[in-house]
Amino acid sequence: MGVKITETILRDAHQSLIATRMSTEQMLPIIDKMDQVGYHAVECWGGATFDACLRFLKEDPWERLRKLRDGFKNTKLQMLFRGQNILGYSQYPDDVVEYFVQKSIANGIDIIRIFDCLNDVRNLQTAVNATKKEGGHAQVALSYTLGDAYTMDYWMETAKKIEDMGADSICIKDMAGLLIPKKATELVTALKSATTLPIDLHTHYTSGVASMTYLKAVEAGCDIIDTAMSPLALGTSQPATEVMVKAFQDTEYDTGLDLNKLIEIANYFAPIREEALKSGLLNPKVLGVNIQTLKYQVPGGMLSNLVSQLKEQGAEDKYEEVLNEVPRVRKDLGEPPLVTPSSQIVGTQAVFNVLTGERYKVATAQTKDILLGKYGQTVKPFNPEVVEKVLGEDAKNAITCRPADLLEPGLAKFEEEMKQYKQQDEDVLSYALFPQVATEFFKYREAQQTGVDAKVADSENKAYPV
Repeated sequence: MGVKITETILRDAHQSLIATRMSTEQMLPIIDKMDQVGYHAVECWGGATFDACLRFLKEDPWERLRKLRDGFKNTKLQMLFRGQNILGYSQYPDDVVEYFVQKSIANGIDIIRIFDCLNDVRNLQTAVNATKKEGGHAQVALSYTLGDAYTMDYWMETAKKIEDMGADSICIKDMAGLLIPKKATELVTALKSATTLPIDLHTHYTSGVASMTYLKAVEAGCDIIDTAMSPLALGTSQPATEVMVKAFQDTEYDTGLDLNKLIEIANYFAPIREEALKSGLLNPKVLGVNIQTLKYQVPGGMLSNLVSQLKEQGAEDKYEEVLNEVPRVRKDLGEPPLVTPSSQIVGTQAVFNVLTGERYKVATAQTKDILLGKYGQTVKPFNPEVVEKVLGEDAKNAITCRPADLLEPGLAKFEEEMKQYKQQDEDVLSYALFPQVATEFFKYREAQQTGVDAKVADSENKAYPV
């Protein structure tokens, strides 16, 4: 049986390389050709695309989804969903999660890939149940990372829990490109022995090993791999679709995809890449190999974040020191995988620890929230000395339940707050996730419709430079 391909160019590839700035207009002309390829799925929504549509592109993300659905007549559409965080950065009540899933599927999504930054399965259950209820395919992701806690037994046990919760498939989500070929063989073999669910592997080329990792994973029984068309592949994106199709050609893992069709599609995206290079949107730095990813286990996006934080403080000479501090902070905070939002929390705290000259002299609000259990349960316990120093008396308020159990239903409140702007049911969800950004977009949309000079309506939007 050949390996299946999930194409990421319409979501993760441009999110990883050009800050999620591909517009719907750029996507639509090539959809018909992409629809004829025979992909397992096209990942085209979710992740950061929702926020970027509203904030930078002045587009309605729901309208984008409907247009993509109209064009893809034969291909399954997939989105990335941050569990109880949906597509935002904090936890939302169950009624908002359920309604978001319902509307995503109603507007055209077939497969929802659901993950949690701590691999706390309690934060996944509501989204999985909602997906199943709406007749969608629930793919649950393991946020892959390294550390003492992350043994093969851990991954196998988590995979069993995922199967038990009703998931349809499992994704190994290697957001930092940490999975090396040998480990891929071991991990896929272990998961295949623990569960009967199909396995999808998602990685990034950041550390330079991803294509070899895919080869080994597929030989070990991996069913699906995520790839990107070559103009937006490699670097901090995925391995190139055409390269992987060619690599498996005439083997038992042959994808059956037509290379000539793929070359036509690549030719369409090539000028978009050139334009992004010219404008500076595509920084050549993100196209290289960064082996420090493996040394410090820090995703590519987090590295650039740390550099800019230190630059602002005039402390670029402290870069190595901060990189060495990151794994220590991560251990103190229960060794979470480094993925949105845990990567930002750990990175920022490491910067504070180094710049103040005393560890945890200053603790961010998010560091406190992680220690209070507001993001969920970490795999390892917290460092008790750090808990004492950061929380003090507050430590007794820490929660052990699923964080969303403490949240009141929120839909009615959001409906009430934004009713003056509402033009479609989905607007309430845009508002629930990004109140300020969505409100700015609604004003812009109204101005466009009434023919008022859109620049006037947009003048308040200076806080969000394109």
